[in-house]
Amino acid sequence: MSGFFKSSIGRKVSMALSAIFLMIFLIIHLAINFLSVFSPGLFNEASHFMGTNPLIQFGLQPVLLVGVLFHFIMGFVLEIKNKKARSTAYVKNNGAANSSWVSRNMIWSGAAILAFLALHFYDFWAPEINIKYFKGDMSGLLNPADVNSDFRYYQELVHKFADPVRVIAYVVAFVFLALHLLHGFASAFQSMGVSSIRKKQIQMGAKIYSIVLPLGFIFIAVYHYFNH
Repeated sequence: MSGFFKSSIGRKVSMALSAIFLMIFLIIHLAINFLSVFSPGLFNEASHFMGTNPLIQFGLQPVLLVGVLFHFIMGFVLEIKNKKARSTAYVKNNGAANSSWVSRNMIWSGAAILAFLALHFYDFWAPEINIKYFKGDMSGLLNPADVNSDFRYYQELVHKFADPVRVIAYVVAFVFLALHLLHGFASAFQSMGVSSIRKKQIQMGAKIYSIVLPLGFIFIAVYHYFNH
């Protein structure tokens, strides 16, 4: 296995697999968050299920965290390897002429997304862990002493997006995510050996996914800011 990660192909394939896994997660995450726009009650129910289901909490959540860390670490490793490999070739060739601005700056868009994830974890994930596992409150209620109390998830979401600075930070982060996905989406499937015949379909899918998904998250943040 160590030999697999040492090879160029192995690193690219593992990077692609982690990217596809994270892109699938983003679709699920957006679908659940979008419920907050149409039905606060349904959003609360879905959030409580996701936050208390043992399979998700102790099975899928650790896999997701490892996947995020692996993807970013492998991304930095590939960037360093690629820069070393291109260092002599760039003396003779203009690399910018053969690649897009987005592809040449994946490391910076990735760093911006990583900074956003730190904020997102601080806003939502860390407080959840504190309430559920340190305070021992798995009820998900605004007032745990009252069994008829509403769930707290929607109120927490609205509270966070009442801050214009935070909303701007989220919008900027998702613009960087869109840029990152414009190259990363197609690159992931190409690394998995998808036929060049499907190149146009992959590029179209990359554009749709990379624009629609970040816009969905941006819409949620802006919607709650103006409706809190």
